[in-house]
Amino acid sequence: MVKVLWLILNLFLILIIFVRVPNNNGLSSFDTKNNLLGSANSAEKTLDKLTWSLILGYFILAVKFNF
Repeated sequence: MVKVLWLILNLFLILIIFVRVPNNNGLSSFDTKNNLLGSANSAEKTLDKLTWSLILGYFILAVKFNF
């Protein structure tokens, strides 16, 4: 069960990283097309928090699997 959670965490982390790196404009071009995440600045902050949370979860599970 934990390995399935770790796999899902990996996939979400990869997806978030791909969303964050499309071009130099960041999410400003995404924000003009769609107001899904609010303003570009709040979307960046939300993605930053989500990315760091997923990274922390990844490291916690990686340490758990190595012990």
